[in-house]
Amino acid sequence: MPTTRRVRTREQLRPTPAEIDAVYNALAHEARRQIVLVLSHFGPELPSGYLANRFTHSWPTTTRHLRVLQDAGVVSVRRDGRNSWYRLERDHVERVLSGWLDLLDPPNRDRIWRSPGPRSVKKGSSQ
Repeated sequence: MPTTRRVRTREQLRPTPAEIDAVYNALAHEARRQIVLVLSHFGPELPSGYLANRFTHSWPTTTRHLRVLQDAGVVSVRRDGRNSWYRLERDHVERVLSGWLDLLDPPNRDRIWRSPGPRSVKKGSSQ
């Protein structure tokens, strides 16, 4: 029986404000950006020990950075016994970053921009 793939619309692919915040906060630290670059260039999966040896900071600092990246969805972890293998989730990072950049496109006749966040002033109030 053939499987049908559900096509996701642009709205369904748009990242949430929480996803945008999480990814940008995770990438705000230079060491975490370096981890992402190492995974991107030497991956697709690398063991935590290899990542820790690539940097001068301590093992607990490396694992803390990896945890922040994992919590943001930037990397995923696969446990294999006592070993942890990290993988860059490139599709998630690209979706979130490009989704945020799409918000910078100027509106035109076909597209009126609406903020994805809550309103700061209620309609009809005179503040």
